[in-house]
Amino acid sequence: MNATTEPTGTVLVDGLRIRYADSGADGPVILLTCPWPESLFAFRRIWPALGRTARLVSLDLPGFGHSEGRADLFTPSAMGEFLIRFIAERGLGTPHLVAPDVGASAALFLAARHPGAVRSLVVGGGATAVPLEVTGTLADIIAAPGIEVFEAQDIRATIGATVAFLAAKTALGDPLRARFGARLKAMEAGFRANAFSYMLVLRLVPLFPFWLVNLAPAFLGVGLSTYVIATFIGIIPGSFVYTSIGTGLNALIDAGQQPDLRMILKPEFLIPILGLALLAMIPVVYRLFTPKKAQS
Repeated sequence: MNATTEPTGTVLVDGLRIRYADSGADGPVILLTCPWPESLFAFRRIWPALGRTARLVSLDLPGFGHSEGRADLFTPSAMGEFLIRFIAERGLGTPHLVAPDVGASAALFLAARHPGAVRSLVVGGGATAVPLEVTGTLADIIAAPGIEVFEAQDIRATIGATVAFLAAKTALGDPLRARFGARLKAMEAGFRANAFSYMLVLRLVPLFPFWLVNLAPAFLGVGLSTYVIATFIGIIPGSFVYTSIGTGLNALIDAGQQPDLRMILKPEFLIPILGLALLAMIPVVYRLFTPKKAQS
């Protein structure tokens, strides 16, 4: 990006170095917060056009882009209060606030608690409903009190799947595309309807071979960020079950005991094994209660 198009700098706000861009032009102020996983450069294509009629200020929210972060700011209400401090620090008055994605809920809290702080509000793409209108694994992750489930996650599985995905997008994937065209057709409608949701379901419910789920999204035009995020979330349940079994075995060995069939009755082994059995039954239940037309 040409720095003269979206000139950047840093400012100290609430003890954190925050990267921002300011056109410095005359006119009404428009404050834009970065989406995720992008940065303030996400606005580079609209910056010149908007900059002709307004002063544009964009920022990487704390913990995103090139801005420093702090754990206590990673809630919508706290991030909203941070935006108030940023506006005051930069002397922006009462700007028009544009907050897509991760900035959406923070902007709504800001507007609710400080109605006169902004002239207008544009939000979208973020989790803004209260209570959150999500269910299943994603809801558990959002509501989790800690990060233990992520600490148990082996990121190597996600990295390996991503490498296969990227390879399939190159000429290396052409022979596979030709060979498995019929199977790809079975997935095409689902990816076209909602790529993220369908990708998440395929990771949670093993209806197709793991290797095919790695490759098919690349052939069907799924974006890299959608693929990586859905893969990371979707393999958490299985990773958690396998990790729990391994942890139980380690505890047994550390205690100087020998593994035997009686250990299966212990909760630290029985619960993960039941979880593994449940994961294995999901495809069977899915096919039992889903019409054959929908499965295809």
